[in-house]
Amino acid sequence: MPKRFISSLIQRIAFVLFAGLGPVQADTVTVFAAASLKVALDEVAMQFEQVSDHKVQLSFASSSALARQIERGAPANVFISANTDWMDRLAVEGLLEPETRIALLTNQLVLIAPKDLGLPQASIDDIDFPTLLKSGPIAMGFVEAVPAGIYGKSALVSLGLWDSLSPHVAQTDSVRAALALVARGEAPLGVVYATDALSDPRVSVLALFPENSHVPIIYPSALIAPATTAASEFAAYLSSSETSTMFEAHGFGSIER
Repeated sequence: MPKRFISSLIQRIAFVLFAGLGPVQADTVTVFAAASLKVALDEVAMQFEQVSDHKVQLSFASSSALARQIERGAPANVFISANTDWMDRLAVEGLLEPETRIALLTNQLVLIAPKDLGLPQASIDDIDFPTLLKSGPIAMGFVEAVPAGIYGKSALVSLGLWDSLSPHVAQTDSVRAALALVARGEAPLGVVYATDALSDPRVSVLALFPENSHVPIIYPSALIAPATTAASEFAAYLSSSETSTMFEAHGFGSIER
């Protein structure tokens, strides 16, 4: 039986046992999470607080910024990254609680535009980039650090578009910042996750990036060592069927464990 499945099962059992023990010492769980998770994780945290005695403190930023903060000793209990590389880095440095890492969610990469432009959805091959970019840049997360930017550059390279588009890229410190530029009409195009586009009514999806144009978008989650009881309970709740339903409502894909 895979270790990841066993770990997830243990966490679920622990959550049930803790819930059945009655009042326990209340604690605060500090969660460092990729910026693209904000809307969904706000809801998850609120629901968790209603079924437990603990409070959740959420800190959102790019996965790279959060991982570096954890490396410097920031007091995080749980880390949810938007790609596997930054989680791998913390694992190599021995900062994760053993056997607590799981692949939590999936996402999709999309090209967005301000909704008031009224552009129809099309194939990425049919987008008139030169005309659209006359009015501004294409917004993306930092292409060497922010996961959405990394995925985006990889996709554009794969599609043979990077060389012509790179001079027009406005790089931001998180995918949510890229989303905001498009939502405010300061950029006519943006590369973000499908969940970001769904979360803001001011933007529309112009095109979907082919899944084979970049590596799979996977959000791993893990406890930061040493794990607390409250953090373990929250981790178990993250992988519960109830939470999966909430994430799916916000456009995330679930991973069977």
